[in-house]
Amino acid sequence: MESPGNNRAVNIHHINFGCRESDLPKIEEFYGRLFGFKIGYRPPFASRGIWLYDGDHPLIHVVVRFPEDWAGIDHSRCGYDHTAYWVSNVNEYRRRFKEMGVPYEEQNVKNAGYQLFAVDPVGNKIELNFPPGESVEDGVPEGTMSVSQFPDQAKAKAKAAA
Repeated sequence: MESPGNNRAVNIHHINFGCRESDLPKIEEFYGRLFGFKIGYRPPFASRGIWLYDGDHPLIHVVVRFPEDWAGIDHSRCGYDHTAYWVSNVNEYRRRFKEMGVPYEEQNVKNAGYQLFAVDPVGNKIELNFPPGESVEDGVPEGTMSVSQFPDQAKAKAKAAA
């Protein structure tokens, strides 16, 4: 990957998150089934972990950082909210989530494109962004907000519609 130069960040090189040892197979399956990411080379670090590749690029680095009794992410004490992926074919991703048994939310904001939100096996929220104008079968109406992203607005809209 070429350096962007001019002190600009134009791409995310990778994301890194921690988990328990027992979470590794679940994480591999989740990102493998959803995006087709595969485990690839990871340098011989002292800690256990996996690198998940999108093609030939190690996009997700997962490190065993927590004991098995770790309670998971405390969202009330964490400023990080989600990682967003630019993808296409919303109908296929909805099918995959359903097939995997993963709950998801849909959002349809005018001029922003269709979006899906879900949570991975260790509690990291992911957002899937689809090109504006992509055809969505039985999608939520324009103006629908994700409850997890905009709880107050989503509740107000639902109340107004009732």
